[in-house]
Amino acid sequence: MPPTIKFEALAEDALLLRFGERIDIELNAQVQAATARLRQRLPQLECVPAYASVLLRFDLQHWPGDNPHEQIQAAAGAALDETSSTIAAVQDLVIPVCYGGEYGPDLAEVAALCRLDTDTVIARHTAADYRVAMLGFAPGFPYLLGLDPQLAVPRRTDPRQRVPAGSVAIGGSQTGIYPEVLPGGWQLIGRTPLRLFDITANTPSLFAPGDRVRFQAIDEGQFHDLAAANPA
Repeated sequence: MPPTIKFEALAEDALLLRFGERIDIELNAQVQAATARLRQRLPQLECVPAYASVLLRFDLQHWPGDNPHEQIQAAAGAALDETSSTIAAVQDLVIPVCYGGEYGPDLAEVAALCRLDTDTVIARHTAADYRVAMLGFAPGFPYLLGLDPQLAVPRRTDPRQRVPAGSVAIGGSQTGIYPEVLPGGWQLIGRTPLRLFDITANTPSLFAPGDRVRFQAIDEGQFHDLAAANPA
């Protein structure tokens, strides 16, 4: 296991496997690969990936002994030191988005901050290849890395109390999608009619960490047609 990867004790039944301290798409790819390896080799662990770390949760009854943390570190370290490669199963997702207007009320402001016109913002946003770095904030909310650096803008100074479900937004150097009606301070540039999270489904979240994502611009008529076909 590379010496830069560190274990940190979080609780009696939890460890953090830390790969670094920065938000970086290559570092996050290491996190996703390690998560896939650990889930395959140590299925008794619950592995929750983030930007640059993996939370390891475990049932103490499955790790008898005086120091389960040392046992977990040894087992996880051995799994990560194996030479065979494990590739996480990922999806390639195309997310339809109606940009601007009532669907993206901050698009004009984002364009002004970026010194671009709105059509160029849309073109740049749909041209990028994104990766789901992690899910967080709310169930099914994907944090997407891969945003064109010229589209990076600060969060709003006046967060909204209610952001519509499906809103596609920019916050700093990332893009995210609100899965439900939620408060939020990211800049809203569009909205997707797709349902991102369904607790009654076998797989509740549309997204999983590591998934590849692209956005596709649609018009208002297409939005309503897709919304009718994907009722909430």
